[in-house]
Amino acid sequence: MSKKSKTTEDEAPAGDVAAKGGKKKLIMIGAAVVLFAGLGGGGWFFFLKQPSAEAMAAEAAKAARKPTAFVEMKDMMIGISNGGQQDRQPIVKIKVVLEIANAKVSDEIKPLLPRVEDAFQVFMRELRPSDLEGSAGIYRLKEELLRRVNVTVHPARIDAVLFKELLIQ
Repeated sequence: MSKKSKTTEDEAPAGDVAAKGGKKKLIMIGAAVVLFAGLGGGGWFFFLKQPSAEAMAAEAAKAARKPTAFVEMKDMMIGISNGGQQDRQPIVKIKVVLEIANAKVSDEIKPLLPRVEDAFQVFMRELRPSDLEGSAGIYRLKEELLRRVNVTVHPARIDAVLFKELLIQ
């Protein structure tokens, strides 16, 4: 009897295995090429593409923005709450400057400065010296004064409250 080589269904000849491995390599190489091409195109789009005329015009308009204006308020001396801890009432001396993005708005705000001063004094009378301790206390004071001045001068807008002097005695 002659022996015939029997192949089962699970076994494949060596040529078929090499062909399947070659196809997988070819597919992986093709996927890598497509991936790198996509990354290169995306990089060019985000980093090397020139901005459009609209974007350049918007930047030019932002750069040509009118200079910032400052409105100086008069010095204020305000007696603050002592919180029941001291016999003497603490006093805060404050000098404030309001920063405004547009000089035209500063002309609208100047007649309203007495209202702004009133809002500042009413708020600060209730402060305690412990409320003003540290940089966090001063920052909270600055933010609260900014909120109050913007409520007072609405629809005009103040960009920042700047302290020229702040003394607590």
